[in-house]
Amino acid sequence: MPFLDVAAAFRDVEDAALAAVGDVLRSGRYVLGPETAAFEREFADYCGCAFGIGVGSGLDALTIALQAGGLQPGDEVIVSAHTFIATWLAVSRAGAVPVPAEPHPRTWNVDPARVETLVTHRTRAIVAVDLYGQPADFAPLADVASRHRLLLVEDAAQAHGARYHGRRAGSLADAGCFSFYPGKNLGAAGDAGAIVTDDPELAERARMIRNYGSRAKYHHELQGLNSRLDSVQAAVLRAKLPLLDDWNARRREVAAEYLSLLGDVPELTLPSAPAWAEPVWHLFVVQHARRDALREALAARGVETLIHYPIACHRAPAYRHLGLPPGSLPESERLADRVPTLPMGRHLTDEDGAYVAACVRDAVDRSAD
Repeated sequence: MPFLDVAAAFRDVEDAALAAVGDVLRSGRYVLGPETAAFEREFADYCGCAFGIGVGSGLDALTIALQAGGLQPGDEVIVSAHTFIATWLAVSRAGAVPVPAEPHPRTWNVDPARVETLVTHRTRAIVAVDLYGQPADFAPLADVASRHRLLLVEDAAQAHGARYHGRRAGSLADAGCFSFYPGKNLGAAGDAGAIVTDDPELAERARMIRNYGSRAKYHHELQGLNSRLDSVQAAVLRAKLPLLDDWNARRREVAAEYLSLLGDVPELTLPSAPAWAEPVWHLFVVQHARRDALREALAARGVETLIHYPIACHRAPAYRHLGLPPGSLPESERLADRVPTLPMGRHLTDEDGAYVAACVRDAVDRSAD
């Protein structure tokens, strides 16, 4: 059983997507054309935000949002410790220093109480991740940001359509940043990303930064980038967006089946969603002390699993210069050693979910012998 069927979502929209891509190719408007502008409006509207800015990737979305928010070289940014490394790379690309905050032991999202303790006179921003498709707890984070006059950025790359107290992911901070990598809940046919915001000044600066720092051709007001959501990707995303809520609903059904069938398995820690969160289950991640043995047993039964993420960001050679030794972020390191990810997606049937759960139960029982 494959971990993810990326092409399943395309099959749902094949006719509409191919027709839309054909229209773009015939139009000759391939970069920042009307298809991109239409998707920016539609996706911002979906998220409940005033402005949408299409960019080349999720990493670029985070980088540009931080730059548009006024970050300067040497500033400190408090960032989720347990995340994909792109969250940290965006801080570094903006010239700032990532300061990791440990996750809450139950939700695995960044702990707002720990964020508060890390604020210094050099802190300029907080980047909180909606990990695995579950929103971070943004109300206390927004309180910290407000009291200390910090930029608050939401890394919503895994949370398309999720809700926090009824509000959509992306609308929970000064800027919300998305990846449309093909494996995401809303995936393009290649790399793509977007920023959503209610701040007109941040939106205007982000638009300039993504386009060589220019509002008008050859008039460069900022030192910008070339990171523009191309019209072909926008066409694919527009075809998929109307089905996103249905796809997320199916993911919730799969997650509910896993939670029901695996809730009493000893030594297996399941994800926990607070009452205020409506996750979209981009990933279904569990914890087990003998993670590698569990994965091997599942692979022998034809169940593919992955690890999100096997190396804590501060342990990566890219961030050795921060001087954070082993044991300095114990919760993140513990998760890196214990988390496998089970198959998840709208392609899974009820029978598939039951089979995966039965294989997990059997594998855990055997590992305990």
